[in-house]
Amino acid sequence: MHDHFAEPVPQIPATVEAVAGLPSFLSDLQRIEAAAGCRFETLLAPEQERVVLRRLAQLVAICRLNPLWRERIDAALPSGQVATRQDFERIPLTDKESFRRMFTGDRAGMVVPISACGFQIVASGGTSSGLPSETVYPLDELQETYRWAGGFIGRHITDRLLPGEGAKWFATTLADYQMWSSGCMVGGVLQAVPGINYIGAGPMNRDVFQHMMSYPGPKGLMGITASIALLPGFAEGLSAEARASLHIAMFGSGALSPKVRADLRAAYPNVKILSYFAATQAETIGLQLNPDSEALTAIPGLHLVEVVDAEGRAVGVGEEGELVVTRLFGNAAPCLRYQIGDRVRRLEDRADGGLNALRFAYVGRSGDFMHIGDTQYSAPRARAALIDEFRGRQLPDLDALAIEFQFQIDRSTRSLTVVLACDQPEAQSAALAAALGAAGSQPVIMAALVRSLSLFNSLEANEAALARSGYRFGMRLVGPRAPELHRTPVGKAPLLVDRL
Repeated sequence: MHDHFAEPVPQIPATVEAVAGLPSFLSDLQRIEAAAGCRFETLLAPEQERVVLRRLAQLVAICRLNPLWRERIDAALPSGQVATRQDFERIPLTDKESFRRMFTGDRAGMVVPISACGFQIVASGGTSSGLPSETVYPLDELQETYRWAGGFIGRHITDRLLPGEGAKWFATTLADYQMWSSGCMVGGVLQAVPGINYIGAGPMNRDVFQHMMSYPGPKGLMGITASIALLPGFAEGLSAEARASLHIAMFGSGALSPKVRADLRAAYPNVKILSYFAATQAETIGLQLNPDSEALTAIPGLHLVEVVDAEGRAVGVGEEGELVVTRLFGNAAPCLRYQIGDRVRRLEDRADGGLNALRFAYVGRSGDFMHIGDTQYSAPRARAALIDEFRGRQLPDLDALAIEFQFQIDRSTRSLTVVLACDQPEAQSAALAAALGAAGSQPVIMAALVRSLSLFNSLEANEAALARSGYRFGMRLVGPRAPELHRTPVGKAPLLVDRL
């Protein structure tokens, strides 16, 4: 271990008033980097862990100044002391409902009360639950968060993918949603990327996009999947030079379909397609650094990122679990072990001379399970099985057809409809109907649902059981902006819509 780790225990405030006088976590990281003579992200994993564990102990002590947090912590960790990662894992997960109670309304979970001012309010649209919630960030430490995350993006993405010596540009379509988590957090991080000109573009039509593409120099653009899906159509009329100037297309919600990826590469010869994974309480949970790898890399020092089982314990490499984050920046309104609402698969850590960091792969929303009869079906697995089933039957390739994909369950009518957003939906619907024949899509969807189950489950939850459930199964092709495709208030199209 380096000498800079021989540090006294971090300051533990005795009162809420003392929290304001604490040094920021960024200042601690900067001191460590100066002493070590290297970036924090290049330190060996045990050295990073020692710093993070020390910070977790301080955050737990800060949280215990709040009665709600103190009750939660002391019930699971009577000593209130965090000496090991296992100690910290005893603290209960903060689920969506607990989070909403703590930071929305009277904001009873804040350590420093909102009346002290100096905070930024951020709202979540509730992609999975449909219920909005709010949280608060200390403004000064939120800006520090942006600098830490922006610097990482500069070193590991834009410095590498935006070539040349002249002006470089990065835009986001999320900039109009400044009260929503996506708009303020992503925009804040991108503004802090060194060496780029930032464009808070907001929703773009063809004219606005093409005007931006006329600027000389390489460009990147970040938006939700629906916004990125518009870019191939926006290429019509652009010069070859303008098309070649788009080097990064970064999507920030769900998964980008193979069709959109193929269309992007055809329209913009130099584009690299990357995922930017963020949520409330986690400005940048994970970044895809390599377009050819599914791995999302956590920014060392920004959050504690956990992948946990149903008991809140860490899963092993290769295993699937719930994504849980603890924001390490921010003393006045910390939140411990926030359950984001996503399932991911733990990957091997990246460990090389330039970056040592945790990595994971996105699986889907935690609530993406369909309940039909007595059986639970994973929507991401059902989607993959349906694509395979269509290919196996020499039916149209759904990957090549669909811009967006959504399962809609209506329990009142006992129906499950697969809604696909695609170009030329009328013509595609006619071709699909002809290929399916008189039986239609129902038998194919039922076969795919069974195929998505484990062998054990499929012995009982078979096609006969689906037929007995009384559910009707169908498929509908619609245009990319059709009202039949359900979207959240900020324009996201969740994979599963479950209507009671």
